[in-house]
Amino acid sequence: MKRQSLTSFGEHIRSLRETAGLSLRQATADLQIDPSLLAKYERNERQPSKEFVKQIADYYGIDSKKLLTQFLSDQIAYKMLEEEEGLEILKVAEEKVSYLKNKRNG
Repeated sequence: MKRQSLTSFGEHIRSLRETAGLSLRQATADLQIDPSLLAKYERNERQPSKEFVKQIADYYGIDSKKLLTQFLSDQIAYKMLEEEEGLEILKVAEEKVSYLKNKRNG
């Protein structure tokens, strides 16, 4: 599996906008959202809905599955930062995912 970028989701969508040469106002006008909301997404102060993540992917013409993976991995990473045993929790969760997949397919 190819390793994802280690930037945060917000940093990534800001980079997409800047690479496209768009101001915050231009992008938000096209996306039909408030400029302050997109700014909060870009600063990782708020989290968008999964539907909005797909909308951003479509807007910039990128793979929505990859962008959604980055978005969801951010959510998990920030949650694990709050826990003292974060890495151990992730290891156990990975084992549980494997177990549940096998159980579902078996």
